[in-house]
Amino acid sequence: MSIAKIEDAKKVTTYDPDKNVNGSLVELYKDGDKTVAYLTSVKQGMFKGYHLHRVRAARYAPLKGKMKIILYRPGSNEKEEYILDAENPQRLFIPKDIATGLECIGNEEAWLINYPNPPYDPSLKDEQVEYTEEELEKGIVK
Repeated sequence: MSIAKIEDAKKVTTYDPDKNVNGSLVELYKDGDKTVAYLTSVKQGMFKGYHLHRVRAARYAPLKGKMKIILYRPGSNEKEEYILDAENPQRLFIPKDIATGLECIGNEEAWLINYPNPPYDPSLKDEQVEYTEEELEKGIVK
């Protein structure tokens, strides 16, 4: 009988709208079909986003590098920016229904851990909504 158990961790390569690899997602902890924690990476100089979640909030903490988090409230002129840097660890809570973009602004790939609340549930359809910056600046709500 083994002392420990090894499990596969799903890794998904992510792409920008021009089909360039901009990073990845790795499932870190699962509870059944739901993802409780995952790592999102953004390659140096690249951007991920914008998207929002209709059901779940994000809770980001930096593990490596430096990332600018850009937030929009669709349908309004509200925009906020935050810097998360692994050299000065902080946590950022992002409520549901806030469009989020991630930009790696450091000298290396940046990694954030996310503990979504509630955990990611793949059975929920249309829970994630994609936006362009132009749509957000025009106040479009999807």
